[in-house]
Amino acid sequence: MTGFRTALAIGPWQAAVESCLATLGPPSGGGLGFLYATDHLAGALPSILAALAKGTGTADWVGTVGLGVAGQDASGAPVEPFDQPALAVMLADLPRDSYRLIDRIEGSAAAFAAAAGAWLAAQQPTLGLVHGDPRNPRSPAIVADLAGATGAYLVGGLTASRAGLPQLAGALTEGGVSGVLFAQGVGVATGLSQGCTPIGPARAITEAERTIVKAIDGRPAVEALRQDLGDAPTREPVLIALPVAGSDTADYLVRNLGGIDPARGWLAVGAEVAAGQSIRFVRRNRAAAVADLERMLDRLARQAGDNAAIKGGIYVSCVARGPHLFGPDAAELKLIRAKLGNFPLVGFFANGEICRGRLYTHTGVLTLFL
Repeated sequence: MTGFRTALAIGPWQAAVESCLATLGPPSGGGLGFLYATDHLAGALPSILAALAKGTGTADWVGTVGLGVAGQDASGAPVEPFDQPALAVMLADLPRDSYRLIDRIEGSAAAFAAAAGAWLAAQQPTLGLVHGDPRNPRSPAIVADLAGATGAYLVGGLTASRAGLPQLAGALTEGGVSGVLFAQGVGVATGLSQGCTPIGPARAITEAERTIVKAIDGRPAVEALRQDLGDAPTREPVLIALPVAGSDTADYLVRNLGGIDPARGWLAVGAEVAAGQSIRFVRRNRAAAVADLERMLDRLARQAGDNAAIKGGIYVSCVARGPHLFGPDAAELKLIRAKLGNFPLVGFFANGEICRGRLYTHTGVLTLFL
C-alpha cells in the first residue's frame, strides 16, 4: 500500500489549516483525505474542507466532528485535544477505484447498493468507515442494513457535538449515515476494546416492556442488581451489558442504566429489551479498560506481524474514554503506540462507536491499514 501522511493542529481554523498543510508537505493530489474536527470548529467545517482540498489537491474527504480528536502533533507526539478548537487530518495515497464514498443514507441502503452495484461486484469491499447522526434514531438500523447490502465490515462512530453535527463524504452532509468503503485489495485489520468489568453472572430477562426491565431470573430486576452489587460502596458507574447472541468472542453491548423504580423493582435501560434476552451488570473502570485495550492491541500486533507493516490508522473512542477514563497526556493513544509503534493515526471521540455493523458505547475501535 502507498503512503499515509497525518497532521494535527490546535487553534482558530485558519491557523490550524495552515499548520496542517505545512506538516503534510507538498500537495500530491488525488487519494483520500480523513478529517476530524472538534465541535468548536463545527461551523467552520465548510471553509476548512475547501481550504484543505485546495492546499492538498485531494478532492475526496470523509470525516465528522467529535468532542475531542486524536492524532500526533507536529513533533510526532500523541495528543487528544478536548474542548478546544483542533483538527486532525490524514491523507492516504489510495487509487480512486480502491474506495467508494457513501453519500448520506437516511433509510434503506438498497438505493446506494444499486447505484454502486458495478463497483461492489468488481471490488468486493471488506471494510467500510462510516459516521452516523445521533439525532437519527434509525442510525443503528441503517448501519446494519448497509453492512448487509454491501457485505462490508463496518467501523466508525456517531458524531459528537454541542454545536452542528456535520459529516463529510465528498461533500458536507448530516442527518443520516455516510462514509467510505474500501476494496478487497486494501489491507486492513480492526479491533474492538471494551472498558467494563462484569460484577455478576449473565442473567435472563424474564419480563420487560420496551426499555423497562421488570424481572430478571423470575424476580424483580432491582433484586438482581442489589445481589450483584453487594454491600461494597463504589464510585464506578454501573452499566448494563447486553450479550450479543451467537458471538464467539463473548461480545456485549453496553447501555446506560437510566433509572431505578424501587417501589416496583424495575430498571430503565438505554435500549429496547425483551423477555428471554441475556443481561449483565458491569462497572466502567480504568483498570478494565487498560487491560482490554492491551489485549486488543496484542491481537492486532499478531495480525500485522510486523509493526513496519502498519501504514496508517483510524481510532474511534467513546467520549467517556480518553482523558476521562485513561487520564491526561493522551494516555490512551500512548498505549496504542507502545504496543504497535509510531504510525500515522487520526480519530475522534464519538457519541457511540460502530464495529461489526453494530452500535456500541464505552468502547474503542481501531482500524489499521496494512
